[in-house]
Amino acid sequence: MSGRGPLEEGEPVLLIDRKRRRYLIDLAVGGEFHSHSGVLAHDELIGADEGTLFRSTRGMVFTVLRPTITDFVLKMPRGAQVIYPKDIGPILIMADIFPGARVLESGLGSGALSTGMLRAGAEIIGYEIRDDFEAKARENVERFLGTDVLERYATQVRDVYEGIDEGELDRIVLDLPEPWQVVPHAETALRKGGIFLAYTPSIIQVSQLHDALEESHFGFAETTEVLNRSWHVQGNAVRPDHRMVAHTGFLTHARLLEE
Repeated sequence: MSGRGPLEEGEPVLLIDRKRRRYLIDLAVGGEFHSHSGVLAHDELIGADEGTLFRSTRGMVFTVLRPTITDFVLKMPRGAQVIYPKDIGPILIMADIFPGARVLESGLGSGALSTGMLRAGAEIIGYEIRDDFEAKARENVERFLGTDVLERYATQVRDVYEGIDEGELDRIVLDLPEPWQVVPHAETALRKGGIFLAYTPSIIQVSQLHDALEESHFGFAETTEVLNRSWHVQGNAVRPDHRMVAHTGFLTHARLLEE
């Protein structure tokens, strides 16, 4: 999937109706999108340009677009709770994910964070304790990024608490209940100067992780929480929205030092 040019068979697209309801579908020759607003044939969409308007059999107007990574993460099938886009962006920056970075990710969930890091050019070794979550993560990654990206996504069903086989890793990124158990393994698996990052929902988890990091060769540990508040802007009526995406998790990162 090129991500440019006319829409192609097999790629996911986003349909947005006049009430801004969003529907994620995969284009298929002969396929149909059914909703309470009528039917829209996939054949009409295939070959069209992004931003084109289409009308269903009941007269509902839909705009068709390629989904952004935010659209995809919020609409994709889930085997487990996902890390939301508001945290994925900061993780890419805090962990300094770069093209070609060798990343050990554990706790794949539904593949949302994997998708973000792979799109940034990382090469991921993924450890996931549940085979159904591993399969769902691979399915979602392939659906959004295409089959070729799986060459950079080597996943295994295994427990990272029991150890890490790889060495000279650039980054270790975790979404696990007890990331402090991984700290001793990370000390030997990461290269010097490498970054360890953990996503944890509870501040008690953060405290235990910091205790482990202080007793290790990691330094410069920091914890951040990202809050996301949107605004209502309509003419002279300008105010914060009544709802906001507040706490989801804490991001703790540190760097491996010589001593």
